[in-house]
Amino acid sequence: MTTFAFGLGIGTQSSTGELLEVYFNQPLLNPSDELIKAVSDKLGYTGGNQAIELNAAQLTDLEGAFLSVDAEDQAEIVEICKGTAQPMILTILETDADPETTAEVYLKLSLLSQRLVQPHGLNLNGMFGKLPNVAWTNEGAISLADLPKRQLAARAQGRIIDVHSVDKFPKMANYVVPAGTRIAATSRVRLGAYVGEGTTVMHEGFINFNAGTMGVSMVEGRISAGVVVGNGSDLGGGCSTMGTLSGGNNVVISVGENCLLGANAGLGLPLGDRCTVEAGLYVTAGSKVSLLDDQNNEVGTVKAADLAGKPDLLFRRNSLNGRIEVKTNKSAIELNQELHAHN
Repeated sequence: MTTFAFGLGIGTQSSTGELLEVYFNQPLLNPSDELIKAVSDKLGYTGGNQAIELNAAQLTDLEGAFLSVDAEDQAEIVEICKGTAQPMILTILETDADPETTAEVYLKLSLLSQRLVQPHGLNLNGMFGKLPNVAWTNEGAISLADLPKRQLAARAQGRIIDVHSVDKFPKMANYVVPAGTRIAATSRVRLGAYVGEGTTVMHEGFINFNAGTMGVSMVEGRISAGVVVGNGSDLGGGCSTMGTLSGGNNVVISVGENCLLGANAGLGLPLGDRCTVEAGLYVTAGSKVSLLDDQNNEVGTVKAADLAGKPDLLFRRNSLNGRIEVKTNKSAIELNQELHAHN
């Protein structure tokens, strides 16, 4: 039977042995049956979803298993990490079931940021309960219980521990920097984001987990959890998209291809291809929208949700009466090709 995912990671633990995070350098989606059999023969893995902390002897056995099936990339991870005092965590997911451990969550988030799985392609149910709140510092992940003594010890040695954030999620760039991307402020892209090749994330841009861009995009606004932005679409400065989280709205907000969200605009419905939302306009699914013909005459009023996924639309606000209007976007949103060419 095909195994869903596999990863050999190096973790960080608290002083009490709690696993805080796991770094997977080269996770595998649907690893070969030969690899799984070789690993099983050496380590006694008998199936299911497991996160196994390896001792030195097991790590050596694992290297042999990798080499026996020509998995040199995986064997290299073992070779580099031999002798480490950090826990080595082998995580095998037979199925895409609800994650049960911190290591399983980190493997799935890594699959997303490594572009092995697209947003909404993984089961992340219950993940928040498996992720501890962590102080992310210049000395790595530190448990909140350990932080005061670590800070004191550092000061006594003439050092300062710089706490970058206190969060369940680390920044993606400390785990992977996807090829062909630029990220001006790495703290604004969380692990679990999917950042497509050709994407530039400017200083105020933000990409949450299980969300991202499918290709060339200029991101100066917010891509919230679960939101997917199509190739060629740009998000202007300060714009926002409504996210989708467990227990919340079950409508997945998305932006089609070759779209433009203007500066400080907002989106609360799935947007079709080649659409524009003008600067400063926030369109939610329940917004009343006036439909205009090619002579700018009103021909009807609908909820914005009725236009979800429809292409070639221009959403704008009438500066005289304040109503939201939509008409065919004949200009086809000529995005900045020069800018995209040098992303």
